[in-house]
Amino acid sequence: MIAHRVSESSSAGASADASASASASESTDSSAGTAVRLRRRGVRRWAVPTLEVGSGMALAVVGLIAVGWSPALVGVLYLAAVTPALVRIDLTVHRLPNVLVLPGYAAAGVSVVLTWVADGGLPAAALIAGAAWFGFLLLLNLAGGMGMGDVKLGGVLGLVLGAISVDAALLGPMLAFLSGGIAAIVLLVVRRRRGTRMPFGPYLLLGFWAAVLLSSSPL
Repeated sequence: MIAHRVSESSSAGASADASASASASESTDSSAGTAVRLRRRGVRRWAVPTLEVGSGMALAVVGLIAVGWSPALVGVLYLAAVTPALVRIDLTVHRLPNVLVLPGYAAAGVSVVLTWVADGGLPAAALIAGAAWFGFLLLLNLAGGMGMGDVKLGGVLGLVLGAISVDAALLGPMLAFLSGGIAAIVLLVVRRRRGTRMPFGPYLLLGFWAAVLLSSSPL
């Protein structure tokens, strides 16, 4: 009888030890998993800003090569700095933050004023392009097909492209709507349902940069 109780006690002790060992192992695995997740999160935290800074610098170089040391360079450089962040945010949460978009009017305004001083006449192309982009996108917004962030960004893009040339001001919206239309068709075919929201800011910016490059090309 005593031997039986000792056996039961030993068995219970062994079970407790096994349970404690398993718990310790799970705790170790959990800690290791948490450490890995934290390391990955830290890598992402550094990778995204680094990628955006690198992309912005690359766009700045492209802009400098395309427009040279012209008055429009001020607006182009500002857009180079904010384009990567605007694209990421719009693709992620479908927003174009005012804190990034609205200062663009100041940069574009500097380009317009410098163009005025350099040319000795009112830069009508820039003013008309900015107003036209803003007005057209505002109409689309009122019809429910465009966000106000796109409207405000469009005004900035129009001013800067108009300060570059009339060709750039015309090419920008054409290329933006062409690329956006193609993307919408692809999205519709792939997902096979209507009503899917699609951020348009990246296509406005794509049209802008394509127009900057094409308007400076001798071809």
